[in-house]
Amino acid sequence: MQNYHELKVWQKSHALVLEIYKMTDLLPKSETFGLISQMRRSSVSIAANLAEGCGKKRNA
Repeated sequence: MQNYHELKVWQKSHALVLEIYKMTDLLPKSETFGLISQMRRSSVSIAANLAEGCGKKRNA
């Protein structure tokens, strides 16, 4: 099993998550349960899917 932390694509997706969280802090609080939530969940999903795929026993 490969360590997903070593993957460049995962590192970039993690940096994207951090940037999305910073940017969404600047949006109006009225968007907390709308746009902010959706943007944060989708960015986290990218990194999570990469980590999950890395845990599979087959090579893509």
